[in-house]
Amino acid sequence: MNETRPHALFSFGTLLDERVQKTIFGQAVPRTPAALAGHTTRPIRIADPEVIATSGLDVHLTLERRIGAEVEGAVLHLTDAELAAADDYEVDDYVRRRVRLSSGASAWAYLDAQPLRPASRIVIVGDSIAYGRCDPQGGWAARLASGHIAADETDNRVFNLAVPGLTLAEVAEQTPALLPARLPDTLVVAAGINDVSSAGNGSIRLEESLDALAATALAHGARLVVVGPIWLDEGRAPAYEGMSFTHERASALREDLRSWCAVHHVDHLDLWEPLRDRPDLFVDGLHPTPEGHEVLYRHLTGVAL
Repeated sequence: MNETRPHALFSFGTLLDERVQKTIFGQAVPRTPAALAGHTTRPIRIADPEVIATSGLDVHLTLERRIGAEVEGAVLHLTDAELAAADDYEVDDYVRRRVRLSSGASAWAYLDAQPLRPASRIVIVGDSIAYGRCDPQGGWAARLASGHIAADETDNRVFNLAVPGLTLAEVAEQTPALLPARLPDTLVVAAGINDVSSAGNGSIRLEESLDALAATALAHGARLVVVGPIWLDEGRAPAYEGMSFTHERASALREDLRSWCAVHHVDHLDLWEPLRDRPDLFVDGLHPTPEGHEVLYRHLTGVAL
């Protein structure tokens, strides 16, 4: 494709309408037929009057995950300015993320802004907090699994593969071998206390780990969702084999994660605020109590307390 149109955007809805394209881009844009495997669509009501006026519809479609399904559409070949215009057109219910097409090529697509809502098969990787240490009920991940599977016991699955003690570098190394048998459509990567302890090594290694995890997720057609870190109670934080857990390092890790996710258009679910200044919700300053995990679960899923 011509270098002046470097962006491939998979569309299955109103952006395929040439009338809409002329309104947004000023012209009809080149397209190539394409399909997106492992997805189906569901309707979503639109409230933005400008979007309704442009498309002529107050109900658009959004993508939902389903093994064996496929959504037919086309790849639009866009300039930088046209991609920015497409971003402006889409309402807040959508976010632009990377997907792997049925052909094996990657492209942008507009997905549900709430990354766990359209998921079916979720794999969770991370350290002891994602594992659920100090909570006999299995932590926020087990609560997520219970609610997710109850919503659709036939198709929904959650595989918690978190291992206490792992850093993101170790998670990135181990994850590729864990995914094929589980057929995930969503990869949740929990950044936790072990990355806080090593944050002094700089952000380069963190970026390399996240880059590797993003590539792994895309190769399996899965959506990458980065969660964490949580707030910690530095005064009570124990020392494990010389590892240092400080509020400064935790804050630095949080900013590095948010920055990387923003630059790479990856979902980041921040777990900092729910436990901020709540030492009563920690067993030891690092690991949440069962009540703390309940707060995290409700924050992740939008369930009101």
